[in-house]
Amino acid sequence: MNYSIKSRIWIESNGHVLLGEGRVQLLKAIEQTGSLSKASKTLNLSYKKAWHLLNSINQSAKNPVTINTTGGKDGGGTILTNYGKTLIRVFDDINQNCWEFLDSELEKMKNL
Repeated sequence: MNYSIKSRIWIESNGHVLLGEGRVQLLKAIEQTGSLSKASKTLNLSYKKAWHLLNSINQSAKNPVTINTTGGKDGGGTILTNYGKTLIRVFDDINQNCWEFLDSELEKMKNL
């Protein structure tokens, strides 16, 4: 019999979600597009929902995760701070390590 294991992780700060897979996807989309508006479109999120998620991340994080610039001649945008980029890497590492651990634990089921 083939077994599979499912799990989702998220990181909280003071009882509020800081990061989860969806929030990290949003941050990665912002990094790729340079814009919260464009990132929300690529993820099929409303701008309002994306803004709410990003605001929640920034309020829960120890340091700013993004820097916003207002429109003008060259337009505005949103970029990730170095701290934001580091949060993505750390979350991805934690998530990968979690999956590897769960897969190794699931191997115990094969011998039952």
